[in-house]
Amino acid sequence: MDLEGIVADLKKERDRIGRAIAALVDSYSPFAVKKTKAIATRRPATKGKKRGGITPEGRKRLSLAMKKRWAERKKKKP
Repeated sequence: MDLEGIVADLKKERDRIGRAIAALVDSYSPFAVKKTKAIATRRPATKGKKRGGITPEGRKRLSLAMKKRWAERKKKKP
């Protein structure tokens, strides 16, 4: 076997070992479990529709309504 072939084989082996080490380190990482749980519990994607959220105007109206409600409840308490 020639020297270039041996070097090429050793480089392939080095890359394979590097990938194996990376896989072991990733599986040992404390974040590895969280990643898999996050993927498993992710909600299904909606098809282009934006869900939830509130506009700034809606937030302001809600804030004023809640403040009014709390003020009325405070008045009723002795």
